[in-house]
Amino acid sequence: MSTPSEPATSSNGIRVVGDEEKGLHRTQTGVTMSPELFEKLYLTPKVPHVGDNNRRFANPTALGFVGFVISTFTFSIVCMGWGGASGFSPVVGIFFFVGPVLLLFAMVFEWIMGNFFPMMVMGLFAVFWLSFGMLQLPTLQLAAPYATEADPTGLASREYNSVIALYLVVWGFALFTFFFFTCKINAVFAAIFLLVSVGAWVLSGAYFRASVGDFDGAGKLQKGGGALLFIVALLGWYMCFIIMAGEMRITLSLPVGDLSHLWPKTDVELAAVEHREHRD
Repeated sequence: MSTPSEPATSSNGIRVVGDEEKGLHRTQTGVTMSPELFEKLYLTPKVPHVGDNNRRFANPTALGFVGFVISTFTFSIVCMGWGGASGFSPVVGIFFFVGPVLLLFAMVFEWIMGNFFPMMVMGLFAVFWLSFGMLQLPTLQLAAPYATEADPTGLASREYNSVIALYLVVWGFALFTFFFFTCKINAVFAAIFLLVSVGAWVLSGAYFRASVGDFDGAGKLQKGGGALLFIVALLGWYMCFIIMAGEMRITLSLPVGDLSHLWPKTDVELAAVEHREHRD
């Protein structure tokens, strides 16, 4: 086991001791976290307005990931038809009481802690699962207006499937917008949003094929979209594991593909603000 480094004195007179864990430094008043480690644990750049809430409250990011991953894993496996699975009615709870509940809790606490981008991500996926879950409730009979004698449920109608396809196209563009901003964080997070964007468009293609009666083609596209989302769930679980390991102080150094070094640094401004806070 490595030993702590020798004490050093910063320019503002505060004694700093290097921690055994990379990126953490102890001062007379507490523990400071490097911008790199902060970004890895909270998936957002360390900015001055965050303050010390990351020391006062637990990191909620992993909680949101758990809800997202469990829902996405289940959804993707059913889409691929593993074990002959078909339809989401038996697991409709993932759309209301697993993903959205944990994501909404995480969103609120990300907001409290001032973590802008994770707050946006949690809110985005929470409302997606809630809205998509509504489509899976047979008791609502949302396709009833499109019912005909040949199709009493309306679920196979051109209009109904086209509407859902367009809905998923819009979601794909929303998710792709988020992908652009994840390129400032790390490669794993960026890959999650890139693949989930493509997955949404592939699933929209499945509904478009169903709208014209090509159910074989729709089934193939559904399996393809499910496979993409399965990879998304694996990456999400990997990211969740890394965050939990970091918070539990488990000495793992798993790669996430840091991309922050490709963007202009804000460390100078951040250091100036922290210096003023210590001085005051």
